[in-house]
Amino acid sequence: MAESHGEAKGGEAKGTASAHTEAEGGHGFPPFQKETFPSQIASLVIAFVALYVIVSRVALPKVGAVIDARQKSIDGDLAEAQRLKDESEAAMKAYETELATARARAQAIGAETRDKLAASSEAERKALEDSLAAKLAAAETSIASTRATAMSNVRGIAADAASAIVQQLTGKAPAAKTVEAAVDASLKGTA
Repeated sequence: MAESHGEAKGGEAKGTASAHTEAEGGHGFPPFQKETFPSQIASLVIAFVALYVIVSRVALPKVGAVIDARQKSIDGDLAEAQRLKDESEAAMKAYETELATARARAQAIGAETRDKLAASSEAERKALEDSLAAKLAAAETSIASTRATAMSNVRGIAADAASAIVQQLTGKAPAAKTVEAAVDASLKGTA
């Protein structure tokens, strides 16, 4: 066990010594050594040129193609959206025009129907009024005829009644011409 400690101490001393040697001008970290700068720069330039050629010849055309395709897709989508918008606006205008036309037709049909119904009801009213006027005239004629008949019967009835009353009161029958003259005079006064 003691040997392992000694080896560890000796190894530690050896590592420290090599670090001092490198720092004093020995071999240090290769990228920072002056002797390797030209070869490192040449390697860097070659790697950069190779990377540039690969990127510019392979990757950038693919990226450019993707960007162009995407732009074409966007432009196509925008054109399609504009076309659909124009179509929808045209359809909306056509709809509004048809709606206005339909409203105008409906109003015209309504007005025509209203006028027809008004004319029809006016004709029916006129016919009913004419019918009622004819019935009224017939009724008035009938009433006048009945009245004339009744009045002619009244004269005879009045003459008979007056004759009967005078006979009852006086005991003698009056002359028919006298009774008729008295009834006529009485009827002329009331008529």
